[in-house]
Formats: sequence, C-alpha cells, structure tokens
Amino acid sequence: MRVATWNVNSVKQRVPRLLPWLDERQPDVVCLQEIKLTREAFTELLGAELTTRGYEFAVHGQPQWNGVAILSRAGLDDVRTGLPDEPGFPGPEARAVSASCAGIRVHSVYVPNGRTPDSEHYHYKLAWLAALRNAVAAGPEAALVCGDMNIAPADADVFDPAAYVGQTHVTPPERAALADIEALGLHDVVRDRWPESRVFTYWDYRAGMFHQDFGMRIDLILASAPVAARVKAAWVDRKARKGTAPSDHAPVIADLDEAPDGDIGPVVPPPSARPAPRGTVKLPQSGATPD
Repeated sequence: MRVATWNVNSVKQRVPRLLPWLDERQPDVVCLQEIKLTREAFTELLGAELTTRGYEFAVHGQPQWNGVAILSRAGLDDVRTGLPDEPGFPGPEARAVSASCAGIRVHSVYVPNGRTPDSEHYHYKLAWLAALRNAVAAGPEAALVCGDMNIAPADADVFDPAAYVGQTHVTPPERAALADIEALGLHDVVRDRWPESRVFTYWDYRAGMFHQDFGMRIDLILASAPVAARVKAAWVDRKARKGTAPSDHAPVIADLDEAPDGDIGPVVPPPSARPAPRGTVKLPQSGATPD
C-alpha cells in the first residue's frame, strides 16, 4: 500500500498538478493539507475525477484557509473531523481529519504555523499539538500521522540552522511537542530510513530557494510500530515541486509491504545544487517561515 502526504497550498490551483500526479504515482491513501476549500466546493471541483480513479474522500475544509482531506482506495471508515478538545484561534479551524483505511488509523493534519515565537498563535500551536497527541494516544495501535507539521524536527532538517534563529518551526518547545507525539511510539519513516541524508520537503517560492536547495523538512509521515515495520520505501517526491505552478511543498511517500519503484530515495530526483556554507544564506524576508 502506498501512502502519501502533500500540502498542496490550494487544491483549486493545484488541480493541473494533482490529478496527473495521482495517475503517475498511484498512491492508495493520500493526505492533503491546505486545500483552502469547503467540503462542498472540494466535492464539486474534484469529486468526479477522484471517483473515476477509485478514491473515496473525507474532507474537513473552510473557505480560503487551512483545510485537510484524505483520499483512499483502501477503504475509508469512521471518519472524524477535528480533534477532541481542539483549541481554536479563536474558533476551531479545519486542521485535522482522520479515518480508518485498510485497518490503519490515518490522520491528515495541518499544524498551526505559530507565526512568531511566544505570540498568541505560537501558544495556540503548542496547545493544538497537545490535543493532537491526546487524539493519537487514544488509539488504535496501527496508526499514521501524516501532514505538514510546521516543525523541523532537528537542525539537520533545515538548510542552515543559523538562518532560522529567532524563527518558529525550530524552537525547543515546538520540537519537544513533536517529540511528545513521537514518544507514543511513532516513527519518522523518512528519517528512520535515511538518518544521515539531506532531505527537505518545503522550499520558499522566493529568491530561488528551491533551485539552490535551501529548504526545510516539515512534512512528515509518522507511523506506529506495527505500520513502520511494514515500510519498504520512504521518500520525498521532489519532481512534484518542479515545473509550472507547483506547491511550495513536495509530497512525501511511504510504501508498505512492497515498493513498486524499489527502495528509492531519499529525494527523487536528487537536487543538483551543492550545499552552501552555513551562515552565508539568509531567508528571503524576516518571518519567512511557511504558513
């Protein structure tokens, strides 16, 4: 079974990329983030195309912002939107949807950005992550948490730690909150498979960041032990970030039980740019961490 997660940064804008990608990669379960549409609008836009391809779908959306979905041709049961005791900003936002697919509890999540350290939105982010932890802890044992975590788990997951000093996504409280979720027994399948590799999933649109490979790894697939034991390949589909009108995020893919493309990775295709010396590159603007 092939599982993927992708922050599409507006599914309406990404339809010309999403549908051919589904046809090429043939994922069985896809978690989408930042769809930026209501469920009704999503269904009108993509319902027929997805049904033709054999996908059922669960959507938790809102106009203009946020929004998450699960596409599945491996079953889609017990759909739940939001999180128990989910905090809001000020009201609940469309940031989480879960369903059971082929016996695995799949969570598609879009973690709040945090904006600036110690801001109200930052504290909202930490509270939201605590609610996510509680939801995952409630079971079942076979689980996947997939999505845009808006956290780089370690310094190795950003192109240059010095460029992110004073920014969100890299602060100790954020990383500790993510580590608390992983402490439930979840495995970061890409990093587990490629512990020493340079791997990013997000590159700012500006300043040629993608072509220079100045990125962050903030889109994750976290698998509980029974699911992680089935992983045969885990990789970032960098090809989907190239070309015309891409998202600023690349899909992350995990193959369970068998790997149709072999144990490829960690980044496909690999970047050609050589890493710049640390301390020589600045973010395009202050506060330029992703939404």
